[in-house]
Amino acid sequence: MSRRTALCTALALAVLPLTAPAATAAGSTGGGDPLTRFHQQRPAWQSCVRGPDDATGEELEKAGAECADITVPLDYADPGGRTITVAVSRIRATDTAHRVGPLLLNGGGPGGQSLGDPPWVRKAMKDVAARYDVVGVDPRFVGRSTPLDCGWPTGTLIRGAGADRAGFDRMTEFARDLATRCRTNAGPVLPYATTRNTARDMDVVRAALGERRISYLGYSYGSYLGEVYATMFPGRVDRMVLDGVIDPARYSPRLLRGAETENRLALEDWASWTAARHGKYGLGRTRDAVLKAVDRVRSAATRAPLALGSYRVDEHTVPVVVFSSLSQDNDEAYGNLARAVRDMRRAAQGHPVDPDPVLAETLKFVLTDADSAYGSVQSAILCGDVAAPRDPEVYWRDIQRTRAREPLFAPITRNIGPCAFWDPPREAPTTVRDDFPALLVNATGDPRTTYAGAVAQHGDWPASRLITLRGPAQHAVYGVYGSTCVDTKVNAYLATGHLPTEDTTCDA
Repeated sequence: MSRRTALCTALALAVLPLTAPAATAAGSTGGGDPLTRFHQQRPAWQSCVRGPDDATGEELEKAGAECADITVPLDYADPGGRTITVAVSRIRATDTAHRVGPLLLNGGGPGGQSLGDPPWVRKAMKDVAARYDVVGVDPRFVGRSTPLDCGWPTGTLIRGAGADRAGFDRMTEFARDLATRCRTNAGPVLPYATTRNTARDMDVVRAALGERRISYLGYSYGSYLGEVYATMFPGRVDRMVLDGVIDPARYSPRLLRGAETENRLALEDWASWTAARHGKYGLGRTRDAVLKAVDRVRSAATRAPLALGSYRVDEHTVPVVVFSSLSQDNDEAYGNLARAVRDMRRAAQGHPVDPDPVLAETLKFVLTDADSAYGSVQSAILCGDVAAPRDPEVYWRDIQRTRAREPLFAPITRNIGPCAFWDPPREAPTTVRDDFPALLVNATGDPRTTYAGAVAQHGDWPASRLITLRGPAQHAVYGVYGSTCVDTKVNAYLATGHLPTEDTTCDA
């Protein structure tokens, strides 16, 4: 899973490049079902490499993958109208005698690319991978699928509200501008960037692969997509693994609201790790000393922006740098954050700073238009699924009620965003079915999709089973964290189709 997906991740397109009306591209019509021509298309599989610098394509090619574009309706209410394409990759099963079928992947976001995921997922699956066609899908408007780009000056909708009302008002205007850019540059297609339409696309992919049913592995937002797909197409799911589980009752543009405690605890864990390495990072010999170093950086950025190379980091972006670094509980991620805080502290002290490469990548993502498409699609889906409160005072009061308790994270998780200025969704939110036999996976300290969400969804799906990873502040576990206990149990389910007889807890 990419760093842009962990960050919770060009020129503006005045007109989206849609394909022509699809009579020839999608196959013959026939029958009474208006989607027949889409279901009957057969993918034209080809090399995944799209040029000399295509690292994703090269990795897929090395793993034996093939790629294709699947044609889908832009608007499922008008399947005879305009079409778009959804890009897929596939590594075929090698144990054809025991083949289960396709395993479709979604790595989260929303707005995250999954086309390149089959190689690492097959590695996590070990021997059972031979029994599946492992299929990566870039959802509609993402990656190699037909694009959507609002021409944003940032790759993310996430910002801190700042220390006072003036800062919040600046962020209100920033959010309004992001929404206006989307309405101006991608307005005709925004209503069709939704989870329900992505689920419909998945079912066209299923049919185009010639399969009656699919299995599914979804991380983070991908868990919600799986919940919606299982609800909309209940007879077409075989085995389903949801890792980093979203409670659909809480799914909205304000999905991060309520995760402040988990993020604070994750920051405290990082601070303890960093204090034990004071000789390397110089941020303090105790947890509290390291946390005070973070707070001093935040205070300095409130007084004046910090200069880090060509970037200027202010009260709205310092919290984002910290927040975006707290989804993975491992030495590499902790070291990246320690170097980022060290660089920001040096800048706060007035020293010239050439930021660490990982920090520079984060700042490029947050402060430039290099990844405009990612933030554009993420917002389009969140805003298109569920309406957000439209009154800025709702957000301001919420921040103020929580600021004293969570001064670093509440101004992020409860801040206003572009969805406050979006057009209302065209469809009502999905009422997710009240039972499904899926395998759910979540870490207790997950700072993105909190453990409470997995417990709630498990309660709504009593036929499901929950694998709990006890301890780490880890977002995404299977095949990512390195828990043999979790990976073995997921692979046993994928191999047999039988859920564990009871819930399981694995220690980190």
